[in-house]
Amino acid sequence: MNSQEWPVAVRRLLAVRAARSVGQGALVVGFTLYLHALGWNAGAIGAVLSTALLLSVVLTVVVGPLSDRVGRRRFLLGYELLVVASALLALFSARPWALVVGALLGGFGRGANGAAGPFGPLEQAWMSHDLHPMQRARVFSLNATLGFSGMALGALVAALPAALRGVLPGALAYRPLFLLPLLGSLAGFVLLWRTPEALPSPVSTPSDESPPQASPDVHAPTPRSRAAENRLLGALALANSLNGLGIGLVAPLMAYWFALRFGHGPASIGPALAAGFVLAATGAQLAQRIAARVGVVRTVLLMRGVGLALLLLTPLLPWFALAAGVWALRAAFNQGTIGVRQSLAMGLTGPQRRGLAATVNNVSMMVPRAIGPALAGVLLARGWLLLPFFAAALCQCGYLLAYRAFFGGLSDAGA
Repeated sequence: MNSQEWPVAVRRLLAVRAARSVGQGALVVGFTLYLHALGWNAGAIGAVLSTALLLSVVLTVVVGPLSDRVGRRRFLLGYELLVVASALLALFSARPWALVVGALLGGFGRGANGAAGPFGPLEQAWMSHDLHPMQRARVFSLNATLGFSGMALGALVAALPAALRGVLPGALAYRPLFLLPLLGSLAGFVLLWRTPEALPSPVSTPSDESPPQASPDVHAPTPRSRAAENRLLGALALANSLNGLGIGLVAPLMAYWFALRFGHGPASIGPALAAGFVLAATGAQLAQRIAARVGVVRTVLLMRGVGLALLLLTPLLPWFALAAGVWALRAAFNQGTIGVRQSLAMGLTGPQRRGLAATVNNVSMMVPRAIGPALAGVLLARGWLLLPFFAAALCQCGYLLAYRAFFGGLSDAGA
């Protein structure tokens, strides 16, 4: 089955991801630099990002399992409206409360690879419901690729404030960046409004009987008992908690770290992070191909192992160009595995619990990831620029060991 034959909902959700990701890419570069230009310190910036992530956890926990019963579309439409309102607020006000609202409700600065913030698991579950198991890894990898590509474009646009300083002085030069999430979410709302949704059913859906598509690790899953599914979800949560803390200690404040470490601004930081998103998009397609040969788990261990080495190397390099290049290369190996990891998580349960599986997959990373920016902000405020990377590397190493121990036996049998 080629992409033209995928269900309409899947194709529309892919388009929404692409539209949404551009604004996210711009603000993952520009938002922390904007707060820095307004005089916010590292501790305050980290605290805002952490609080936003914690709120996302609460919303995800509430709506994820509920979506298995009432559907996903209405929640995703509501999310797009929240982003539109938050972007409008940030366009016209630099007051701290307005920017905090934008971070909390609009996800500014978080960089979710085009996902719908706390409602991202709903998109995963919706796609999974409409796809045959053998199509999931391919579609989820394409989904990640589109998100990274849009983030790269947005990160390039984030260099715009440097060109606008003659027209908009100081921090005002960052304001136009909020137009990108505004327009992206308006486009997403229109696409979602026109997208049909088939509600989850206790019986097999036609998609479960559609012709198979060769894909990694995704033979039709063997039915499991509820207890077995729960054990696998618990193992996933434990492994993901280490991964989430490692991500939160470094990634959300990376643009700010470059500014502190090398004294660079958006004109150079934007293209540097854009290169990382381009390589991550390439890595997502590479991961899908490798997984077709060696399986999802081995692919994750191999690629994330290389990413771990590059993570350790980044803060030790003395020049901005070199450090930024290594960080960008790390994205190909680290973030490139997102799609295949999601495909494995969606195969851990039966179709009636995929909203729950997606929720566990996301929340188990989001909670520790929410702690990371606050901890990193404190460390950076004290001038300890290397420690967040070393702590993150320790967490990532633990994640790889846990992933191999818990899921190594699933790669040949299919998740």
